[in-house]
Amino acid sequence: MGNESFYQEFEVFSRRTKTSPFQHQFSLLAPNEDIAIVMAQENFMRREPVADIWVVKRDNIRGLNQEERQMVERLDNKDYRLTKGYGYLRKKWRQYEQGMFDEKEILSWAGGQKK
Repeated sequence: MGNESFYQEFEVFSRRTKTSPFQHQFSLLAPNEDIAIVMAQENFMRREPVADIWVVKRDNIRGLNQEERQMVERLDNKDYRLTKGYGYLRKKWRQYEQGMFDEKEILSWAGGQKK
């Protein structure tokens, strides 16, 4: 008979609104997809607001293999895209805002009188 089990592993994803992204919530064991969706609804939807649920058989989810992970690491050298080098901008912006004209200075241009 082999190592096959009556139960299959499923991963449950949900989103709170129709426009929010899906997030992984939990794993569950069920004999088939129909029972898995019922179990996900019973265990999750009654606790939190949910707009949609996905139940995916774990065997249908593919991750990166070792070679593909190494490729991603090589491609991940994108330090030039990070904004941590622009930390001084907040200070510069504050200085700029402090140097902007205030009401008193603007009124002084018109001889100090409001019209």
